[in-house]
Amino acid sequence: MPEPTVVIPSAWTAMLSQAPQFLTTIGLNILAAVLIYIVGKWVAKLVSNLMRKLMTRSKVDASLVTFVGNLVYALILIFVIIAAIGKLGVQTTSFIALIGAAGLAVGMALQGSLANFAAGVMLIIFKPFKVGETITGAGVTGKVHDIGVFHCTILTSDNRKVIVPNAKLSNDSITNFSAMPTRRIELSISVPGTTNLSLARELLLLIVQSEEKVIKDPAPTVAITAADASAITFGVFAYVNTADLSTVQANLVEKTKLGLTAKGIWV
Repeated sequence: MPEPTVVIPSAWTAMLSQAPQFLTTIGLNILAAVLIYIVGKWVAKLVSNLMRKLMTRSKVDASLVTFVGNLVYALILIFVIIAAIGKLGVQTTSFIALIGAAGLAVGMALQGSLANFAAGVMLIIFKPFKVGETITGAGVTGKVHDIGVFHCTILTSDNRKVIVPNAKLSNDSITNFSAMPTRRIELSISVPGTTNLSLARELLLLIVQSEEKVIKDPAPTVAITAADASAITFGVFAYVNTADLSTVQANLVEKTKLGLTAKGIWV
């Protein structure tokens, strides 16, 4: 009795004949995807480290260096993963749209923090003030204790610690009292209207010149800034090193009081 003959449909025959090529293509795509991921990850790390080194050499704040380095690495790695998935034949359009929607949602939720971060980057790059300098900004006056990615810490003269969001600082005018190496002291001294003008001016000039921390060039000056029948107001102007301003100002006020009293101009 003859053995039954197995008949394989032509469609299956075609599929079986194409199987080696199909498996080879799949294998090559998987290998390519793995290589894309490995190389891309290496490139992401390389670019991230390069960014960190450049920012460190530029003396950028350490917290910002770390944040930007991690952000650059994550962004490049996302694109690498999408490229690797696409190499496997997966449609990445919807995947990209999903990431975009998620990014938009996160951005809307953290818009305040992102605004502070962007402002912090600007403050660190353009450096309108540095740690240790005394400033007025966003309604706060004090010494800058820390410049962070999202906020700055300012210590007031009475030793209060004030946390100011970077966005609020960057959107306000900033007065930096420590930026210049020298500052001018401006004292307003009033004497009775009957006082001898030359005597009072000479006495005030001698007082300001006697203060050793007053800068000699430009020389200190004394001038009448206001006058009426009852009083004469002198303006005393002198330059000092910024660090000496408060000390010299206090000394001049004390010496002026003692000098004018000794001469009988003030009682």
